[in-house]
Amino acid sequence: MTRILFVDDEPNIRDGMRRMLRSMRNEWDMEFAESGDAALLTIDEWRNAGKPFDVVVSDMRMPGMDGADLLARVKEISPDCVRLILSGHSDTASIMKTVGTAHQYLNKPCDPELLKRTIKRAFALRLLLRDEHLQKVVGQISSLPSLPVVYQEVMSCLQRPNASLGDVAKVIGKDVGMTATLLKLVSSAFFGLSKPVSTIERAVSFLGLDTLITLVLAQGIFKEAAQIRVPGFSIEALWQHSLQTAGAARVIAAQEGLDQTTLDDAFLAGMLHDIGKLVLAQSMPDPYAEVMRQTGNGYAATAEQELLLTTHADVGAYLLGLWGLTDAVVEAVAFHEHPGAAPTEALGLPAIVHAADRLARFPDQADPCSGQLRLDTRCLEQFNMSERWPIWQSAWARHLAGGEK
Repeated sequence: MTRILFVDDEPNIRDGMRRMLRSMRNEWDMEFAESGDAALLTIDEWRNAGKPFDVVVSDMRMPGMDGADLLARVKEISPDCVRLILSGHSDTASIMKTVGTAHQYLNKPCDPELLKRTIKRAFALRLLLRDEHLQKVVGQISSLPSLPVVYQEVMSCLQRPNASLGDVAKVIGKDVGMTATLLKLVSSAFFGLSKPVSTIERAVSFLGLDTLITLVLAQGIFKEAAQIRVPGFSIEALWQHSLQTAGAARVIAAQEGLDQTTLDDAFLAGMLHDIGKLVLAQSMPDPYAEVMRQTGNGYAATAEQELLLTTHADVGAYLLGLWGLTDAVVEAVAFHEHPGAAPTEALGLPAIVHAADRLARFPDQADPCSGQLRLDTRCLEQFNMSERWPIWQSAWARHLAGGEK
């Protein structure tokens, strides 16, 4: 049974939440605390009894210890716990304070169905990551390292007096870590957006230049990558391949006549499909060094599963799902190595990103059945990839040459 702690200093809110979630009492073991200090005592008591909380949902504004401070403590003592903030205030100060502590931000008053979906989704994602150590590793991550040259470029851009939103978006959109970190923030229901954000341009436009400058320069939501000491792993190579896969995914989606939203999602999923490799190389350098030793810069999923009992696809999907990115993007990241296992009967994002990954690696390979490509055989048959591959390859070649998509 999922154990959840709700924290709010207003008795009426706590009582309303009990009534609102009464239907979940057979699935959730729920406790309610009236303050941050009381919440920490409850967490300690339950942990000592061998029943640590799986989720903490806290109000932002409380006397004494506020929600951000509470979740910062929860992150220290229970890093694998899912941390959610509820707030009726979307002022810049509140946003700044919760950037590094909350996995997701929900608007207050919170729609009960949204809250239920958010919590259920977090636990469905845990099935991807069964290892408790890895859950703790991923649960502690609040941002991802950025390529040093891009980090310096965005810092320089934001400090220019004539900087524009378009300039900033163009720079951020080149970096995997910055893209994921910014979308984590903006895709949250904390902002009350009616539609999820799946492009950096829209995310930057929504925040505005002043807020973005404060987030980046004052709060440090982006961080320059320290040297990753994994022989054979290159953050520059990951960055380049991610950009290539993103472009190829958008080209394939366009060739299939898909709508603009799907094109945007395809680009984003392609950009983030290997983000789990960055997490593993940064957080588990020694085990991942052995993965790299066995695979080089090739397909690492088999070695990852054998050595780490998980894959970069699972780790990446778990992190992005925890951060609240869209189901479509999370599913594409989760199944990009084996799209035939994805729960879809149509040519969806997992298959598109899978093909784009191969197209970016081997743009000149004309035979879709080649062992070099290692295309998912089930997808080859189910989605007629053998027939579509030459069309995608030709369109990608035109794109690389600067022609039509």
